[in-house]
Amino acid sequence: MKWSQKIVRSLAMIGLAGLAVGLSGCRKQSSASDQKIVRVGILQLMDHESLDAARKGFISELAKEGYHQGKNLKIDYLNAQGDQSNLRTMSERLQRDRNAVNLAIATPAAQALKQADAKTPLLFTAITDPVGAGLVKSLKTPGGNVTGTSDLVSVAQQVDLLHQLFPKAKRIGLLYNAAEPNSVYQIKIAKKAIKKLGLKSVSRTVATTNDVEQAMRSLCQEADAVYIPSDNVAASAMATIGKISKEKKVPVVPAVEAMLKLGGVATKALDYHKLGQQTAKMAVKIIKDKQNPAKMEVQRPTDVSLQVNEEFAKVFNISQQTIAKVK
Repeated sequence: MKWSQKIVRSLAMIGLAGLAVGLSGCRKQSSASDQKIVRVGILQLMDHESLDAARKGFISELAKEGYHQGKNLKIDYLNAQGDQSNLRTMSERLQRDRNAVNLAIATPAAQALKQADAKTPLLFTAITDPVGAGLVKSLKTPGGNVTGTSDLVSVAQQVDLLHQLFPKAKRIGLLYNAAEPNSVYQIKIAKKAIKKLGLKSVSRTVATTNDVEQAMRSLCQEADAVYIPSDNVAASAMATIGKISKEKKVPVVPAVEAMLKLGGVATKALDYHKLGQQTAKMAVKIIKDKQNPAKMEVQRPTDVSLQVNEEFAKVFNISQQTIAKVK
């Protein structure tokens, strides 16, 4: 009788242990299956170092916030390669996906996405003038479903930098694509800053990279130094600009660090990777905290510093002492 009682108790204990294991397994399966996959769409205008850096910064910051591709995050990355028709069809695709949030990199991408989708939260980055581009009502209260980060570094400060480095330059050349709202916006500010310094400006516009060489050569005949805004066409042809700058002995101060590397002397620039990270933090507030983009203020770069291309600085006899005196 004692043995049978022991057997019964043993069997009962085994059954309870098995049940506990079974329940534990169910809990594990439940937590894994219940883990929500966050869907994020990314529409990038074209391949470009600055735009790529913004995208990579965005994705890396999402990972820091706990959103990992292949686990709880699915990213649909689309690159329009600078084609307007691609932007339209890709925007329509992202609109159908109904993602938690979409990211547009560069103005044309944001404009296309906004036109295609007025409901899905839309963040933008690498955009200079979101108000002028018709993306938001104001920087403080964007309205609608759109907000993000601007890459505008003080144009007046960059023009002043050019003046400090090349005080003998009296005619300042401006090269840009007149079809890019961001570029037009920056050029207006640049012209005012140049005039305020008592200098004269001379402009050349380009529609494609094929126009850049002729425009730059023409500009160098009239200008003592050249300022180039954050312009996608000019950025894509910066190697050509740098070559002509050396050949004609006309220095260039560009607005973006990536442009500086290929043909500029110096600039006050932002870090696009960090700008992407800044944008991702806004995305997390939308995804996790359910914040309304309409009430999220457009943010500006938090990390701006003086950058110098040592090779071009030597070409134009800019010493370390001169750089150290830059304000």
